[in-house]
Amino acid sequence: MAILYKKKKTEEDSGNIFWVTMADLLLGLAIIFITLFVLAMTGFTQQEVQQQQTKMEVTEKISEGLKDAQIEADIDKMTGDLKISDVELFEINSWVLSERGKKLLDKLAPIYINTIFANQELSGQIENIIVEGHTDSQMFAGVTSKDEQFLRNMDLSLKRANSVADYIFKTKYDRRYADRFRKILAVEGKSFNEPVLVNGVEDYDKSRRVELKLKVKDWNVSTALGLRK
Repeated sequence: MAILYKKKKTEEDSGNIFWVTMADLLLGLAIIFITLFVLAMTGFTQQEVQQQQTKMEVTEKISEGLKDAQIEADIDKMTGDLKISDVELFEINSWVLSERGKKLLDKLAPIYINTIFANQELSGQIENIIVEGHTDSQMFAGVTSKDEQFLRNMDLSLKRANSVADYIFKTKYDRRYADRFRKILAVEGKSFNEPVLVNGVEDYDKSRRVELKLKVKDWNVSTALGLRK
């Protein structure tokens, strides 16, 4: 009986060892997975922070360059978005650049482009430099349909953005950056979709503008691990 009992106990011990081993293995795999996930998320967060810091540094340099050139510009220190009033660029209801607008871009565009591309860390993160046209929501004479109003303003905003983009290539920015600039340049028209509000009321003068915007590449866990799609 003692022998049988001892044999039975041995079989039970073997079974316990098997399940303990499996449990340890699964726990180990879970810990590894959680650790990798946390590291990936930490890397993603660090990348975002570094990206924003770099963007702000370059934006500050652009602001300093514009100030040195005595150009008054509305530039967002966080995003790098640069707003130019249509008054500075065009005649009323026109998409043709005025001489004043050309002189402004002659000075502004090289500072903006050269400063961005001189920083390889930032320029490598940029997906698009967007030239974006905006109008106010005032009605055109004789237009009663909201849809027609929207489409006419869309056409005007897009033509203005195209005029600015076209002239930028004629300015004396550093041609070493030309190929890269062409690849990431985008032109968009926004019609009156994004008005500038002051105390909840649209400021028509400020709504009519062209913006230069930086769109950085999207970062996710795969990106942080070097697995960009």
